[in-house]
Amino acid sequence: MPLALLALTIGAFGIGTTEFVIMGLLPGIAADYGVSIPTAGLLVTGYALGVVVGAPLLTVLGNKVSRKRMLMLLMGLFVVGNLLSALAPSFGVMLTGRVVASLAHGSFFGIGSVVAAGLVAPDKKAGAIATMFTGLTVANIVGVPLGTLIGQAIGWRTTFAIVAALGVVGLLGIARLVPAMPRPEGTRLRGELKAFRNPQVLLAMAMTVLGFGGVFAAITYIAPMMTEIAGYSEGAVTWLLVLFGTGMFLGNLLGGRFADRALMPLLYTTLGGLAVVLALFTVTAHDKVLAALSVLLVGALGFATVPPLQKRVLDQAHGAPTLASAINIGAFNLGNALAAWLGGIVIAAGFGYTAPNWVGALLAAAALGLALWSAALERRAPAGKAEAVEAGARVPVHH
Repeated sequence: MPLALLALTIGAFGIGTTEFVIMGLLPGIAADYGVSIPTAGLLVTGYALGVVVGAPLLTVLGNKVSRKRMLMLLMGLFVVGNLLSALAPSFGVMLTGRVVASLAHGSFFGIGSVVAAGLVAPDKKAGAIATMFTGLTVANIVGVPLGTLIGQAIGWRTTFAIVAALGVVGLLGIARLVPAMPRPEGTRLRGELKAFRNPQVLLAMAMTVLGFGGVFAAITYIAPMMTEIAGYSEGAVTWLLVLFGTGMFLGNLLGGRFADRALMPLLYTTLGGLAVVLALFTVTAHDKVLAALSVLLVGALGFATVPPLQKRVLDQAHGAPTLASAINIGAFNLGNALAAWLGGIVIAAGFGYTAPNWVGALLAAAALGLALWSAALERRAPAGKAEAVEAGARVPVHH
């Protein structure tokens, strides 16, 4: 593994920790600022929407900056946002800090995916992307529970200060280990935008929104579902989230391994499996053992879609991948926000805490339908065009 991938993975670990640790710290933050839990929940929504906005915005603004320098600037922004959160004297400032940190999220993973893919041979691109995303999955196994425990024992401000320090480590690692990668000659914003004329790019992003949204429809409400339906104690929720993170880690590794071999069949399998598991989760949530197994499988199947979906966008947007890659990261978070909102609607309508699982199952099934449609469109494409696309997908990303 190139050492540069290690630096990207550290940055991803810090970003993953700050994104998800907030869920375990909400009660303490709400109490300190004297706001309700729903109001404190804006820290989650604000972060997700910040990713959606920041991904294309910062990628466009950094269009004339080398990818290495842009990654360093993004990690600097991440550090500032987390320090602002750690020192925030009011809830409004805290929310601002969350949004500032989130602005770096989409561009970091988008540009980082392109850099990671360019560090290895063409047939190992998805594996390299998965390696970088390993930092995000490990964050859910190690960073989130540790950050929650530290926040509960010492104070949530300490957690965000530590996350900021992780950002500094990631910044120094990128500065030292990532090779100089000047912006490709001839690449312009207009060229990057041309990628969105390709229906396959848009279909891949729609699969991202719906497929990963299916995961968050269920996981956003895991705490009340596990305590009220499965019968777990509140303290057990942290370790159920660790189980979810373990599934994410395993799914990411498998997705990265097999996406380079059979990308579309992998998507059919993972999206179809995710739809089935989420539908069954409405029943298995009533049993502790089966509920825990379902949490593991949702994490594994959900994150097994990440490397193939990201690689699908890179392949279809060949020649101008950076903006498309970053926006696809925003699409993951758009799916998170959409699914959490829909899950809240069905709960508020009186359908119970397991109802979001049906929402997730329908979203995953819709993503599977789009994957099948995408493959059908490719098969009907003119032979010459299909060959050109395939050739483009084999061309390594140059920097």
